[in-house]
Amino acid sequence: MTERTAPVRAREIFGWAMYDFANSSFTTVVITVVYAPFFTRAIATGPAPNSVWSLAIQIGTIATLLLSPLAGAIVDKAGRKKRFLLFSTAACASATAALYFVTPGGVVLGVLLIAISNAAFMLGEVFCASFLTELADRRSIGRISGLGWSLGYFGGLASLLLVGLFVTADPDVDAIANANQTRIAMVVTGAFFALAAIPTFVLVRERARPAPGFENASYGKLFRAGWSEMRATFSLVREHPVLFRFLLAFLVYMAGLYAIIAFVGIYAERELEMSLEDLTILFLIVQVSAALGAFGFGYLERWVGPKRTVLLTLGWWAFGVLSIYFLDSIANTIGIAPKTAFTGLALVLGSAMGATQSSSRAMVGLLTPASRSAQMFGFWGSFARLSNLLGLTYGFAADAVGLRPALWLVVAFFGAGAILLVRVPVEEGIAAAECEG
Repeated sequence: MTERTAPVRAREIFGWAMYDFANSSFTTVVITVVYAPFFTRAIATGPAPNSVWSLAIQIGTIATLLLSPLAGAIVDKAGRKKRFLLFSTAACASATAALYFVTPGGVVLGVLLIAISNAAFMLGEVFCASFLTELADRRSIGRISGLGWSLGYFGGLASLLLVGLFVTADPDVDAIANANQTRIAMVVTGAFFALAAIPTFVLVRERARPAPGFENASYGKLFRAGWSEMRATFSLVREHPVLFRFLLAFLVYMAGLYAIIAFVGIYAERELEMSLEDLTILFLIVQVSAALGAFGFGYLERWVGPKRTVLLTLGWWAFGVLSIYFLDSIANTIGIAPKTAFTGLALVLGSAMGATQSSSRAMVGLLTPASRSAQMFGFWGSFARLSNLLGLTYGFAADAVGLRPALWLVVAFFGAGAILLVRVPVEEGIAAAECEG
């Protein structure tokens, strides 16, 4: 249940968006820029490091896939969104900081901590997103979701700059110093996440109320009720077919984006021989571009709608990935170095990154009855996790055929997702969600 009479203040919207600012430190530093290349270079030293990295992320993803619908159902019964968000935040920040204890060659501990931190991060995304239907109406949902993603990229930028102060050694010159600095950087990242999330818990009001009969329910009772509710919720496929058709398209096209997020740092280091300094500059550019894109596309969405916005970004992505595949030819034609061409493409593509995710989240909000926000966003989380699993097949493909040829798989994800999305009757689904309320 949700308290609808409480007015939404600007500071609440800012507080909610600050969670994106906080948790982007994890995806930027750990999953993409700093720890991913370090893991495949120094931790997983066997013959298939990309596959081991994929496996580490997949374990956490599978756990979240199983837990997201259950967690969403429990939260709707308990009416304690902030408490569950706090638990997931503490777990992610702690597991990230614990990567300090992973030394070169410590594959098992590294995989375990990446799995835990990634699962907690993903659950936190679900809990945070469930506040969106309480803070926004149909007209403002795209703009507010875009604000969150925009601040998120600035959070990634800030955390990357901070970590750059600690990781200064060149791994090719002093691998031991680089490893020790990277371990310290994980502690810094965990602390950044925890501290930057404080405004969310201070400023956002807990509007959700326990369902009747669950005002003082134990966690055992909540778990049993949540499990029962989750099983019954699969009937929502019939009740809300448009939402689930959208989620199917989302599953496919987001696989392409997850593959890019998880492997772009590895690709840049291996294929283009970029140093950490090069990667830092690259991602500083991408973060600013993505932040501006998320904010700008949030306003565009008001005019063309979230469906057309997502389709536009998918075409953008497909063109960009194909350009990376033919990067050497493009660079030679225009007379610049491949690194420079890659950086330019990253600047252009980065503007679509936040828009794809923000518009997708907004569309889920529009297709979701407000009374079931946490539960339905839990299913959104499950499809996002499935998408993550699908996207991580890029790691196995890269070990089999090479990082560059495997880019065709990413293009296929974007193309197939766009075809599925074109066929989704979004306006019909919005009308049905508004009728249910």
